[in-house]
Amino acid sequence: MTATDRSIELIKAAAQAAADKLAHDIIAYDVSDVLSITDAFLLASAPNDRQVKSIVDEIEEHLLKELGAKPVRREGDRDARWVLLDYVDIVVHVQHSEERVYYALERLWKDCPEIELPADAAATRGKGEEHARAQAAEAGEGFDDAGR
Repeated sequence: MTATDRSIELIKAAAQAAADKLAHDIIAYDVSDVLSITDAFLLASAPNDRQVKSIVDEIEEHLLKELGAKPVRREGDRDARWVLLDYVDIVVHVQHSEERVYYALERLWKDCPEIELPADAAATRGKGEEHARAQAAEAGEGFDDAGR
């Protein structure tokens, strides 16, 4: 079994909305062969809680306006470290970059086929690591090897 056309349509729209809000490392998996509860997962991340919320809000708004889809469940809003949007056909995970590294959902689903995403979303691959390197370099500026 493979993800339905509707699921693919939702995934691509959600991925584009996440990319529009500068999400990092957007990837989608067709999990229909291993899970009976949903067809696909979309993973995205951001370097801070405010951006996680912004990405989630944009996805929710975009899917409602463009495709008439509302999530049946939204979890994780309070801390905005890992927000889950459950649309039944698809599940969207937007994680803070630290949670993304810690939980490494990609390892769990790496054997599932990836779903091709819009170019803007695909271009976000590696952005989380780039951002982390830039932050580390910025924090280290002006210091010698002894940290002075």
